[in-house]
Amino acid sequence: MIRDRIVNALTFDIEEYFQVSAFETVINRDEWDRWESRVDFATNRILDLLAEHSTKATFFTLGLVAEKHPALIRRIIGDGHELACHGYQHVRITQQTREEFRADVEHAKAILEDVSGVSLEGYRAASFSINKSNFWAFNEIADAGFAYSSSVYPVKHDLYGIPDAPRVPFKPVENVNLVEIPVSTVRLFDRNFPAGGGGYFRLYPYAVTKRLIRTIHNCEGTSANMYFHPWEFDPEQPRPEGVSAKSRFRHYLNQGKSLERLGRLLRDFSWSTMGEVYRSSILSDAA
Repeated sequence: MIRDRIVNALTFDIEEYFQVSAFETVINRDEWDRWESRVDFATNRILDLLAEHSTKATFFTLGLVAEKHPALIRRIIGDGHELACHGYQHVRITQQTREEFRADVEHAKAILEDVSGVSLEGYRAASFSINKSNFWAFNEIADAGFAYSSSVYPVKHDLYGIPDAPRVPFKPVENVNLVEIPVSTVRLFDRNFPAGGGGYFRLYPYAVTKRLIRTIHNCEGTSANMYFHPWEFDPEQPRPEGVSAKSRFRHYLNQGKSLERLGRLLRDFSWSTMGEVYRSSILSDAA
């Protein structure tokens, strides 16, 4: 099979299953140490699959994960992937003051760079939690030394999203050297249709995902920017009680099928890191 010639950005948000925003009402942060850690196991499953397909990706990683699993960070770097920042403890920006967010970003970046020995270019907010009320976050991301952000999903969602945001890389704040690279969508019926992975990748039949990526390529001539989480590839993870039916559906749907689907995605399309795929956009913003 001949892969599509357009190279897409493959990204993973590295966090524990119990750190997701949907579980924050049933698992307190001071209880995290009581839960079995699965992030090392699940991320290594992903790394093994990427190695099998000779594919590189970007890993937006929590500073807390780097503290607890330094060997995992060293493998990500050693395998030739791009390490990027996902904050320190997966706190949504909508729950932070500007000062708290600044401290979080700087702390996480320092830990990740210390553990990995490399400089970081990219940042992604927890749960895509940049919205029109907190665009000041882009100033703080730039001031922390990042060259790009991938924190906006141009969709309408009950937990996140800026539906009228640009669907291609854009400069979020004038006179600030930072480019925002949004998660991929397809324009259908006068609205943006999610096409960036995550829960939608598990919800859609694989043929739908494949069609969406080809639409992005053929109709728009651009790369797809897709994201996943390690817990999406770990159906054996412990299941906390008290989670709402909606959150259970979103979190656990088709986890047992997702690794095989990811393998098909790696075979059908070409993938690389954010830094490679969007290098021209990053450089043009810094000029």
